[in-house]
Amino acid sequence: MSDVLKALAEVLEQRKKESPDSSYVASLYNKGTDTILKKVGEEAAETIIAGKGGDKEQIVYETADLWFHSMVLLAHNNLGPEDVLNELSRRFGLSGLEEKASRK
Repeated sequence: MSDVLKALAEVLEQRKKESPDSSYVASLYNKGTDTILKKVGEEAAETIIAGKGGDKEQIVYETADLWFHSMVLLAHNNLGPEDVLNELSRRFGLSGLEEKASRK
């Protein structure tokens, strides 16, 4: 796993112990799943818009926001980037059609 992802996951875990007044992430955790999901949705939409616009710098910026908020969602559910990486690893070597067919 990337050192950056690992370090970010550790910080996100630490923020669970902090006051919502002292940390943006702690405030998201405090507001709950619906607020976190809203942020993921907003960032996904902004990533789509950036992709449509074709500005590479903006695509990277918005994708970073999307990944960050997705990691907040993972941490809120006691998951981490390693869980997503393990799933991607499981899928590696499967065709997209095979992977979709194997879903329940």
